[in-house]
Amino acid sequence: MEFRTTIRMAENHSTLHHSDAVVLMGSCFSDNIGAKMRSAMMRAMINPFGTLYNPLSIAAAVQRLITGEAIAGNTLFSHNGVWNSYQFHSRYSLPDKQAAIDAMNSRIAQGQAALKTCSALIITLGTAMVYRLRSTGEVVANCHKVPQHEFTRQMATMQQMSQALMQIVTSFHKLNPTAKVIFTVSPIRHIADGLDVNSLSKAMLRVAVNEVMLRQPDVVEYFPAYEIMLDDLRDYRFYATDMVHPSDLAIEYIWQAFQATYFDDRSAQAIARCERVSKRLQHRPMSSSREIVERFNADTQAVLRNLVKQYPYLEETVTNL
Repeated sequence: MEFRTTIRMAENHSTLHHSDAVVLMGSCFSDNIGAKMRSAMMRAMINPFGTLYNPLSIAAAVQRLITGEAIAGNTLFSHNGVWNSYQFHSRYSLPDKQAAIDAMNSRIAQGQAALKTCSALIITLGTAMVYRLRSTGEVVANCHKVPQHEFTRQMATMQQMSQALMQIVTSFHKLNPTAKVIFTVSPIRHIADGLDVNSLSKAMLRVAVNEVMLRQPDVVEYFPAYEIMLDDLRDYRFYATDMVHPSDLAIEYIWQAFQATYFDDRSAQAIARCERVSKRLQHRPMSSSREIVERFNADTQAVLRNLVKQYPYLEETVTNL
């Protein structure tokens, strides 16, 4: 007797290899999966603009990366003692204006370089709700705790979202014709407006992705992270204590499903081995004995040398550890 519904994954087409570079953009679920890839010693550029949630802001960010358009000083504003951009996450907000500009433009340059050479652009859509600045009408990626009366808040239309996602696909495909675009809907619940609005928002995101898939079936794929969380795991024990974000166990489960969908067997073996090595690198021997510590460090270096010997493409990654 079965007491759960297992999501049937798409046939594995070995879209990705462990040696590939990827770019992840979107909601904090991109950070979660990106962190898993980094732990597996993959070359992953994660959210160069910081966390983004709605399709319109994500599309604008991708377009800026493709064109390489720099952030101008007159687009920044001072609030709460730091300089902010409505297009960047607050992690880039700094007390020094030029330092903030430099940090943002550095990430644009890095993101553009990554897009040109990656094998896949992975985009996680969080919500269909958008904030517009009343004074200009622009959609903002982050409100930076500016008073709410400065914005209008509304759900983007299907046409707006479909056009935004299509712009991502077509512009990126021109830049990098051999790469795939993998969309997913974030399993994180946006419940501030109620579960009914969250359900409507997620449904609209899924329909928008499907429209793009129908128009670009050779370029676009969909990974059902939201469906795995909602229907396969389907239990509050798989949420963090805030009952909004997936727990570490749920993220690991979805990561395993992602591997089974996109990586070949050799890559899966490499990922497993690299994850074990990453855990070893995080470990610190609990001993005051200098001899034991030195032996542990020497053994770790030997493990790294053997790893590079088996997977030569990891040499630069291991060197930078």
